[in-house]
Amino acid sequence: MNIAAQSWERREATSFFHTFTDLPSLKTDGPVIIDHGEGPYIIDTVGRRYFEGNSGLWNMTLGFSERRLSDAALKQYQEFPGYHTFFGRNSKPTVELAERMLKLAPAPMSRVFFTNSGSEANESIVKLLWMMWAAEGRPERRKLLTRKNAYHGATVMASALTGKDYVKAFGLPGPEIVTLDCPHAWRFALPGEGDDEFAARLAANLETRILQEGPETIAGMFAEPVMGAGGVIVPPATYFAKIQPVLQRYGIPLIADEVICGFGRTGSLWGTLAVGQQPDIIVASKSMSAGYFPMGAVMLSADIDKRATAASEVWEEFPHGFTTGGHPVGCAISLEAIRIITEEGVFENVKSVSETFQSGLRALADHPMIGEARGMGLMGALETVADKKTKQSFSGDLRIGERISKEARDRGFIIRPLGSSVVLAPPFISTHGQIEELLAVLKEVLDVVYGTVKGEVA
Repeated sequence: MNIAAQSWERREATSFFHTFTDLPSLKTDGPVIIDHGEGPYIIDTVGRRYFEGNSGLWNMTLGFSERRLSDAALKQYQEFPGYHTFFGRNSKPTVELAERMLKLAPAPMSRVFFTNSGSEANESIVKLLWMMWAAEGRPERRKLLTRKNAYHGATVMASALTGKDYVKAFGLPGPEIVTLDCPHAWRFALPGEGDDEFAARLAANLETRILQEGPETIAGMFAEPVMGAGGVIVPPATYFAKIQPVLQRYGIPLIADEVICGFGRTGSLWGTLAVGQQPDIIVASKSMSAGYFPMGAVMLSADIDKRATAASEVWEEFPHGFTTGGHPVGCAISLEAIRIITEEGVFENVKSVSETFQSGLRALADHPMIGEARGMGLMGALETVADKKTKQSFSGDLRIGERISKEARDRGFIIRPLGSSVVLAPPFISTHGQIEELLAVLKEVLDVVYGTVKGEVA
């Protein structure tokens, strides 16, 4: 049979190797092949229309048909289609984007360099830190602090920093990774322990672990303001206020991984502002280009900039970079995406519809199979439980998250399964009506799945 005459699903099955996909569900349900997008909706090859309740992978914040971004790309392709930032060369939009990022930064930052993703950005920081400490005569400062359930990327070191069990598939993490407590009070607080007490305990645990490892061996700590792929874990209000003095006491830089949170997702322009972080280095990606081009950024404080520059001079250069980091087309798109978010009412819309989203999400906490509804801004999660009192999760064999996701998909809504939880991150351009419809469908889906599960475990 002619390949073109076969279904897209069949062609995909014989040619494409899926990543981060539940393979049993894929085998049963098959893939969804997207033909095009309209605003916050995607339309597949057979004409089914879906509201993208996760903005793709958090990143398609301006939807799938923002003409101003494609126009910016075309204009830049016609003027200067591609280049690099090696050997002291650069392009105009790359310089403009660096200036814009620094102006909007949530804390004073000195300079910025660009990568192609958040993973590459975090990987770059590891190399920068190791080089910096070695140049300062402390090469033993190589250990990196991260947290259980954190997600920092898919490259080797970024995966090692990711506090998810699946990294064991690659023999990670290694001895240079120190995994700390997850700041999820609902799941990990002791009986009777309030949020502030929980945060204080985690700060005390941090200091104990630093002293056990040896402060002189630690290069830095990576932390998302709100954990995204870990399940939208919002830390207690005083968490960062309590752990930052500990880090400062031992001269440990704090890296704010704003890949998901940055540019409005939390209802603040930066997650750093929403949770009270005071970072030495900031990572951005995803929303900075609204998903229209692979982009990542590393912003350095004046202190880190000075130290990293001095370390680079030992080698006469910073011996690191990516061929397409700071690509002029990606920077032109990012400039326009940031302008639309900050100057065209999109950020104000995020703050407005976030109230509808969060209140509706929390109303679902009363559902008999929901243990916790949590979130901030336009990011949220529902954690399913078999027993609300004990917080016992459903057996993994029941594939609760996948079931909820499939039922929602059958009704025209894309949500993300995450173990026994589901995660939502609607596009920034979503309307109140679309958010309300998403939540209504989710309630219907929970009822359907709960009814099925009750029959299976009875």
